[in-house]
This record gives sequence, C-alpha cells and structure tokens, in this order.
Amino acid sequence: MTPQSTSKIRTLHTLGPRGTNCEAAAREWFTRNNVDAGEVVLYSTLEQAVKSMPVENSHALLGCVVYPELHTLVFSNLKKLVLGECFVFPTFNMLFARRPGTTELRTVACHPAPQNLVPSGPRIILVNSNAQAALDCANGVVDACITTLPAARAAGLEIISDHGPVSMGFTIHMHRERSTNAALQGEACAT
Repeated sequence: MTPQSTSKIRTLHTLGPRGTNCEAAAREWFTRNNVDAGEVVLYSTLEQAVKSMPVENSHALLGCVVYPELHTLVFSNLKKLVLGECFVFPTFNMLFARRPGTTELRTVACHPAPQNLVPSGPRIILVNSNAQAALDCANGVVDACITTLPAARAAGLEIISDHGPVSMGFTIHMHRERSTNAALQGEACAT
C-alpha cells in the first residue's frame, strides 16, 4: 500500500483552544513542509475535529500519540481516514500552575495525558486540553492546573513547577482517496 501524499494539505484540524501543543505541532508541520499559508482550525476535542473536517485532500487531522482514545478515533474512522505521517516535535514546557494568590490547592484541571504530573493530594478534574486547563484555573473553576507555558502566561497564572518540554509524537490523518478506498478495505479484511 502506497501512502497518500501529504503535499496537498493546507488546513490542519486539531485540538484547541489556542495554546495547545497540537496547535504548535500543526504550525511546525506547515513550516517543515514549506506551506506558507497553512491554516490551523481548533476544536475542543479531536473527535469534533473529525466530524467537522471537510472531505477534501487539502484538509487533514493532526493528532497526538498520547491523546486519550486515539486508538478509538483511528479504528472508528478506518473507512474514511488513513494515517499519512508521524513526526516528533517537543511540547511546550509542561507546568504545574495556579491562580495568583491561591494557597490551598484542592482541585487541579488536567488533560488526561499528563495527569501523572499532578502532585498527590489535590483532586484531578479532567479537561479536554492543557490550554483549557489554564482557562479553567484562571476562571476559578479549579485551584491549579497542568498546562503549557504559553497557556499559563496567557491566563496570568503563577508557575509552581516546570517539567520542561516533552519529546512527543504527532500524527497526520488524511481522507482516503476514493480510488484506493476499496482496495485498502480489502487489504484490511484479508489480514
């Protein structure tokens, strides 16, 4: 099976809101592929991105290898998406942060992937992204969060600890070309 070319991609659909590692990886993918006018469209989940993404060769989904249920997303969309590429890119610095003036840390907003960075004690409130965790912390929904450096700065949070960047894998999922779709489904059934 020959992978479909990623050269036509001009829009990447991925996890938001602004400030996620996925957004940064999407912009990096455009830079690495010399796409000057690439567009990044952000969603609250990758599942929403798949549902909203136009069925055009110029549109693709950017995922992260540690995204919860990425395997479900892939296998539930086998008939319409194919993995086109994987690449490694460091995340933003991953931080444990709090609202300024907060002293008692009872609750921590966190995306499911980095929840092991939360110190023992506080109750973890799972959210859809690291950037959303920072917004929830800034808005007083929780006392602290695990987030990225840009999201913490944008939300005006205080850094408690900095875990640094994490070398991470990101995936590009493209629409299957109609001409090869039947052949690919036959290969999948034969194995």
